Amino acid sequence: MSTTEKPSGTPETALFVCFGGMSNVGTLTGLAGLEVMKQLGRQKACIFCLGGLPTQAPTVLKATEGAQHIITVDGCSINCARKLVEAAGFTPDRSLTLVTDCEIPKKSSFDFTEEDVQKVVRAILEALEEIEADKAAEAQTAP
Repeated sequence: MSTTEKPSGTPETALFVCFGGMSNVGTLTGLAGLEVMKQLGRQKACIFCLGGLPTQAPTVLKATEGAQHIITVDGCSINCARKLVEAAGFTPDRSLTLVTDCEIPKKSSFDFTEEDVQKVVRAILEALEEIEADKAAEAQTAP
């Protein structure tokens, strides 16, 4: 297999989400990521195993290497998902932080609305659209 060919069954975009249940924004990252998977299908965008990166789980590392794009979604400015992805040697194509990018205040509760979920879903979908636009622009400038 060439280095540009992705392993069979590998989703196009790896979503690494915080999914921390200790705050509203951490929970929102996971719920919105699941909704994006539902809307686009697992082959287009899939939540990858964040815990598999620091433990160097071979299947997670191989799948991440095979993904065409990586998006991290963090609830707060600690940016755990982005930092774990980078520490594993990967560079996210886009990184979202809900407290700043979606302007959702962090609360140590399960307090959020369906509107909050949809706001995060839109942010992830917009990040995917930006990646596609970048890819199209690169293709037009390639010799």
